[in-house]
Amino acid sequence: MAMDHSRLVVAQSYSTRPDAELAIGALGAAGIKAVIQADTAGGMREHLAWSGAGFKILVLEEDAAAARDVLAPLPESEQIPADDPPPTWRRFT
Repeated sequence: MAMDHSRLVVAQSYSTRPDAELAIGALGAAGIKAVIQADTAGGMREHLAWSGAGFKILVLEEDAAAARDVLAPLPESEQIPADDPPPTWRRFT
């Protein structure tokens, strides 16, 4: 099913493509269709997006509130403190 581009709104903007790709993955896992909009001269000039509006995550109008909830940072009460050791499954050495 194609998205109606006339009803797309910006849910979030990121300064790097990897961050935007992670956001697209999180939205996809939540069942929200999204696309990235960025001016990178067809992928040949990534720095154009870095110096401009960044990488915008576009979603349908009716999905905007849910998308912003998915992309919102965790509240401090749910964040892992920086002085806690990482879980053992994350250790590479």
